[in-house]
Amino acid sequence: MTLLPPGGYAPCTWNSGYEKYRVMANDLNQPMIYQIRVKGHLDRRWTEWFGDVTITLEDNGDTLLTGPVADQAVLHGLLRKVRDLGLPLISVTRAQTD
Repeated sequence: MTLLPPGGYAPCTWNSGYEKYRVMANDLNQPMIYQIRVKGHLDRRWTEWFGDVTITLEDNGDTLLTGPVADQAVLHGLLRKVRDLGLPLISVTRAQTD
């Protein structure tokens, strides 16, 4: 199901003008992969709560959350979960894809 017009732009009204903004996906059928790094080790019991995200406990004590992000609403939802757990956010990075 494509919610955006051909060309990968989503129309948006800002002030009195009409602007176009690129969407987060480089292909409308494929979400971007994001990595969210937080301070401390996240218990494995949170795996289901974060959905389609891989939780990697790193040797330096950080946790890396990696998963597909279809749009900014999904990204903000993941960041809200990090905030709700009180985890210190270190970084948010879009992973390079081929």
